[in-house]
Amino acid sequence: MGMTGAASALTPWLSRAAVSANALTPVDHPLPMPPAFSLLPLGSIRARGWLLDVLRRQADGLSGHLGEVWPDAGTKSGWLGGTGESWERGPYYLDGLLPLAYLLDDARLKAIAQRFVDWILEHPWPNGMLGPQQNDDWWPRIVMLKALTQYQELTGDERVIPAMDRYFRYQLAELPKRPLRDWGKFRWQDEVLSVLWLYRRTGSAYLRDLAKLLHQQGFDWVSSFENFQYKQKITAEFIKLEQGQGLADLALATHGVNNGQAAKCGPVWSMVSGDPRDRDAARRMLEQLDQYHGLPNGMFSCDEHLAGPDPSQGSELCTVVELMFSLEQCVAITGDPSFADRLERLAFNALPGTITSDMWAHQYNQEPNQVECSLHHKPWVTDGPESNLFGLAPNFGCCTANYHQGWPKFANSLWMQAGANESGESKGLAAVAYAPCDVRTSVAGTPVRIVEETDYPFRGRVRIHVSPSKPVRFEMNFRTPGWAERTSVRVNGKTIPEPIAGTFAAIDRTWSAGDEVVIEFPMHVRTSRWFNHSIAVERGPLVFSYAVGEDWVKMREYGLKAADWQVYPTTPWNYALSIDPATPEASVSVVENPVGANVFDRESVPVHLIAKARQLPDWRAEDGAADPVPMSPVTSKAPEEAIKLIPYAAAKLRITAFPQLDQEHSS
Repeated sequence: MGMTGAASALTPWLSRAAVSANALTPVDHPLPMPPAFSLLPLGSIRARGWLLDVLRRQADGLSGHLGEVWPDAGTKSGWLGGTGESWERGPYYLDGLLPLAYLLDDARLKAIAQRFVDWILEHPWPNGMLGPQQNDDWWPRIVMLKALTQYQELTGDERVIPAMDRYFRYQLAELPKRPLRDWGKFRWQDEVLSVLWLYRRTGSAYLRDLAKLLHQQGFDWVSSFENFQYKQKITAEFIKLEQGQGLADLALATHGVNNGQAAKCGPVWSMVSGDPRDRDAARRMLEQLDQYHGLPNGMFSCDEHLAGPDPSQGSELCTVVELMFSLEQCVAITGDPSFADRLERLAFNALPGTITSDMWAHQYNQEPNQVECSLHHKPWVTDGPESNLFGLAPNFGCCTANYHQGWPKFANSLWMQAGANESGESKGLAAVAYAPCDVRTSVAGTPVRIVEETDYPFRGRVRIHVSPSKPVRFEMNFRTPGWAERTSVRVNGKTIPEPIAGTFAAIDRTWSAGDEVVIEFPMHVRTSRWFNHSIAVERGPLVFSYAVGEDWVKMREYGLKAADWQVYPTTPWNYALSIDPATPEASVSVVENPVGANVFDRESVPVHLIAKARQLPDWRAEDGAADPVPMSPVTSKAPEEAIKLIPYAAAKLRITAFPQLDQEHSS
């Protein structure tokens, strides 16, 4: 696709008020350790291609109609003045609905979001508190603040900053008497983000004091992972769940969503503390979670609590989207591209893997080795029998309210500002993650449009058109994923030195309208090792699974297209792969299909693999859950078959971590 004229190309999406509000003024009290990158103001990035199709499906699905079928997000919500649920579900829904509505410029969704925002801003408590008077818990306000910061960036609404200022002043005075507890105590770092957001706009010194008080009262995640104690599968007995200890520190420290949100804790706090060790804490934390609870879809197990590395254990959808948000913040604050590698792994595998392709149903828990979705208690650590059903609100409604943020915030994190001058103007840009998009921003005071054309992650080519309103020199940073050895980059047809995998490749030049950067990521098949020496197959950021035959059985209906479903296997699933990890492409063939609509539907996947495998008759399922994957290598006398592996997200029943066949003793 070619570029249009510069004048029309640079037409802003945001209102004049929002653009003015988002130009950061000089800060009288700069942060001790500024972030490496900054997220662009919401609304600067618009999706294109397959990503736009995903967002539209989300709007046409449950995200765009939730209040019509679920009272907790409808008129009964306490966050709309109703007498119903008045805790976290309204803020959760608003936190994802706002960026989705504005990414799509969808008037209907904007109106739904506006009703929540208007009620919040028009019904403050006399003391400055915000939200329903049915409770005064700090935790749901933490989510509400995240939503308000997004709304202000998108609209420039002059009511937001004074309302947040009154709330924070009230909270600073109140916290010594009524400190953080349970969920707020373990998720304090999310509020610090909102406090610093306001601090950068006002420079009010009391906000630094509030951030320090939140840190003081909050759980010390950094120290917890310097001496990580929870290396085993956490049981209900261990956390004394039956004794009413579900909100005690032990239970909350091992709770999956808390850990997902806490991944950003060190980097967030480093902006206040100025301590490089805080900034490095996220890497150490994820290394521990991967070592003891890691799964091949990019997640750690958490169903509801940390559950070990068996790929038949699940991960909660709330944890997926919260970990994605944490990683977006981590890469912005630290500039470490490995966080973006992990972010893409979640966005292209775990997130769509737990939502139906029409986006009308989701799971509470997903499993990499998921051979049945039915009413069974096994294998969940502390969750109930509906945990991996696809439906409206299986197991518990937090994910129903919260998962909407995943795709919109990912889209808003594709590009970031790299550095800023004294007036807050960007000095450069960074391509953090890759997907088709259209970026309109300003660099060194010059309007710049960037159009990214790509079928990534299904293909390896990324074509970037650069169109400043006038020639301007700045540095553009392109992330080279850790798996992408021998990536090539061409600028206007000229090859530049090969970038190093796992780094940002910086191109510092004067950019002019019509400039083009073409990146070719080598999409080689590779393998990775998991529980019991099992093997997963990968290509680019995609993880591949054997797609088990699916029989969908409807359990109940809620109206519109909302329903609960069980899914039963119709084909064998117990395969071991015949593959040499040293040369996987020698035994695995790649088939590329057209990249059309609905890329995560199993009937229209843009790429699949063909691999050799044999069945293992002794590997079975109990109560709907696959037994632990047998220790590799394994032997089998079953006939060799050619099996099809499709992207993880497209296979709702699947095997992802395979036993590896012993080549010498299987025949």
